[in-house]
Amino acid sequence: MRYAELGKTGINASVISFGGIPIQRVSSEEAVEILFACKDGGINFIDTARLYTDSEEKIGQYFKSHSREDWYVASKSPARDRDGMLKDLAKSIESMACDYIDLYQLHNVSSPQDMERVLGPGGALEALEEAKKQGLIRHIGLTGHKPEILDPGVSSGRFETLQVPFNAMEKQALPLLKKARQKGMGTIAMKPLAGGALTVAAAALDYILNSNWVDVAIPGMQSVAEVQENCSVVDGKVTDKERQQLEKLIAGLGTHFCRRCEYCQPCPKGLNIPAIFLFEGYYSRYNLKEWAMERYSGLPIKASDCSQCGVCESRCPYELPIRQMLKDTAAIMEK
Repeated sequence: MRYAELGKTGINASVISFGGIPIQRVSSEEAVEILFACKDGGINFIDTARLYTDSEEKIGQYFKSHSREDWYVASKSPARDRDGMLKDLAKSIESMACDYIDLYQLHNVSSPQDMERVLGPGGALEALEEAKKQGLIRHIGLTGHKPEILDPGVSSGRFETLQVPFNAMEKQALPLLKKARQKGMGTIAMKPLAGGALTVAAAALDYILNSNWVDVAIPGMQSVAEVQENCSVVDGKVTDKERQQLEKLIAGLGTHFCRRCEYCQPCPKGLNIPAIFLFEGYYSRYNLKEWAMERYSGLPIKASDCSQCGVCESRCPYELPIRQMLKDTAAIMEK
């Protein structure tokens, strides 16, 4: 395993680290085995979130029987105000059986209003700055999918890390990653396998490790075999054939893959199109059926409510057949 300092945090993290989404669908016993395999493979950094159902609790089960000392632990909260963030942080510490958390992040800041709120008086960032002074957390991070929304946060100088989607297919965050690096921030690539769409995992991770702008990639892992496969990338075991397979896969997904840029929004009927495709992706690719269905069911307007007006398709920079994709999603998620 190779290690990289996460910006100026002093965290010397494994370049392939552990993303905590998929352990939602395995048992606590299996989760402990997966984390043990991570440690055996040299992985020392865990990233999870309050929104990932029981992921924090399963990580906590591991720490109840294994040393916390050799790990860096990161989590995140969608809270936007001070009190909500402090409540979530306390729950994260309790769930993961930790005295402190190395990196706590604002989760998916996705609008200018969100950014203004978290940065302002009484906002979530204020809570994290207080928690850092108290020793409850060591560092503060920012996550999201929209570089233009995250830019003011990066510019503020109040965050120590940036976590954004970045992979061989999704490169829109590259200018922001470069800016974060120039400001001394640590950089974390979420969705390194594009939400599970890039199934040639070794080549996809190798691409990120050789990008020069990412400190750590956090693929989700749901089995010991996946841990071992991901760790093997560091040893340079990626073949030209695998790289060619990745290129072929990307070419095949290029016209039927939502990148969540949100240029299609707003929808005249009120559909949250990127969220609809995101939940369908978790259902179909991550196999988080119950998790995805619960969130999809909570959407006030669903794929079947599409009026087929086509406005979204006229805005999409990738020329996706969104109307047909919504029909397909409805058939999957509303059956």
